[in-house]
Amino acid sequence: MRIDTDLLRDLLVESARAELIPRFRRSDSRIKADGTLVTQADLAMQQRILGRLNHHYPEIPLLGEEMPADQQLAILNDDTQGYWCLDPLDGTANFVAGMPFFAVSLAYMSNGRVELGLVYDPIRDELFHARRGSGAWLNQTPLNLDNRLDRLQECVAMVDYKRLPPTLACQLASAPPYRSQRSIGSVALDWCWLAAGRLQLYLHGGARLWDYAAGTLIFSEAGGHFSLLDPKTAGNARSEPGLLPQMAVAGANRRLFETWLSWLQGFS
Repeated sequence: MRIDTDLLRDLLVESARAELIPRFRRSDSRIKADGTLVTQADLAMQQRILGRLNHHYPEIPLLGEEMPADQQLAILNDDTQGYWCLDPLDGTANFVAGMPFFAVSLAYMSNGRVELGLVYDPIRDELFHARRGSGAWLNQTPLNLDNRLDRLQECVAMVDYKRLPPTLACQLASAPPYRSQRSIGSVALDWCWLAAGRLQLYLHGGARLWDYAAGTLIFSEAGGHFSLLDPKTAGNARSEPGLLPQMAVAGANRRLFETWLSWLQGFS
């Protein structure tokens, strides 16, 4: 099936400008059963994008963050037509707090693989996108990561401490192997900023499919290397998409990734 990337880019940009920007700093929130926040902006974005996708691609179902888990699982288990994977507002806590780090993330998945990914940051008007085997782009600029960097000590790392095992979190806080550390609170943007070369290492203790699906393809098509792991052991790489949270480890090139993963597994 041929999917029109230009159509999807326009859809995300128009939807974000219509539903997210007018609600930024003005949206009430509530706490969901899993402890995360949801706002009217999340719900309005998902509904708008679902309607547009159903119009253009009625045969492809949508797995969205803001839908019941049984519906998500049913779509995940029936991949006959492929499916969309949508996070309508990644970084909801930032959005509610007025912090300008959030995005909308959309992936097309088929046969257990991400085939197409788009992430739009409406604050910076940055549209990251990739198609499997065709490279990654930031707006009209191709993304190609630097293969020359090979020492952890020279790297900036994106690390989310909140979901890490305590022993590992303490070690990273007291004696990190990298030069500096950041965390911006949006998994989709994490992967895209890695793909753009703004950081070189990544660690997240428990992201979900809609958080990372599009971003991981963008990152890998830019030349990055990553693995999704069992968060309880920091091992047992996962190959099939699922609804359970995944630990994510990434490096801007193969040597950095392998060195970083080896260092982390020493504290698992």
